[in-house]
Amino acid sequence: MTTAHPSGPAEATEAVELLRGALTAAGIVLPSLGTDTASPALNLINLGRVHADVALRLAHVIRQGCA
Repeated sequence: MTTAHPSGPAEATEAVELLRGALTAAGIVLPSLGTDTASPALNLINLGRVHADVALRLAHVIRQGCA
């Protein structure tokens, strides 16, 4: 798998929307998912805090995808 680094705010926003769509398809919601507005030049994505059950579901989905 190749990873690309977003080069601007539009790319960071697109990354958030693509991730949100993939998570939604897996039945997972990260309530604080969004672009990091504190450091826009870095194009960071804020995944936020989640309950332990959400983290466990996310780990399960990632493991299934890696199998």
